Amino acid sequence: MTKAEIQEFFKRLHDANPEPEGELDYVNTYTLLVAVVLSAQATDVGVNKATKDLFKIVTTPEQMVELGEDGLKEHIKTIGLYNSKAKNVIKLSEDLITHHNSKVPETRDELVKLAGVGRKTANVVLNIAFGQSTIAVDTHIFRVSNRTGLAPAKTVNAVEKKLEKRIPDEYKRHSHHWLILHGRYVCKARTPLCGECIVNDLCRFKQKTV
Repeated sequence: MTKAEIQEFFKRLHDANPEPEGELDYVNTYTLLVAVVLSAQATDVGVNKATKDLFKIVTTPEQMVELGEDGLKEHIKTIGLYNSKAKNVIKLSEDLITHHNSKVPETRDELVKLAGVGRKTANVVLNIAFGQSTIAVDTHIFRVSNRTGLAPAKTVNAVEKKLEKRIPDEYKRHSHHWLILHGRYVCKARTPLCGECIVNDLCRFKQKTV
């Protein structure tokens, strides 16, 4: 895509949804971090069902540690990889208490030191909780970036770097959510809804559906 096309691409996404929001439910920054960790290889809908009751009794690292690993497993056992996720959530909660005065750090370098937190998770938290213009490349963003020609690359990190360079500054803050939502509901993996797509004419995908 050309620079002008990319500008138009995000202008249309902005005009259609000026203030996009993530679909994970959370109470505060800590529960957002927990929800994002739990969402790895799981759907937001599934995570929200599991955390609905959990976040009624746990909103701080101290409460999570008190609940314990076994107690947490009872809440999240419907989520994939729940054993390892429970272990990571308890460990990251302990680390927040010990090293960060129970507060979620505001830098990627500090976040990725926490158990179960990779670059993608850190970017989501920085974007939603702290308003940083980070781009967390998940399967949806990776697909949309490659399929449309917005930022084609073979790896997640390469796509992230291209997006950071190509997305106009005024659209960077919300670009993460626009691309995820577009990939989730329009530019679907198996059968993209090209006929309903507001950026269809800018897209480089050759096998467009009607």
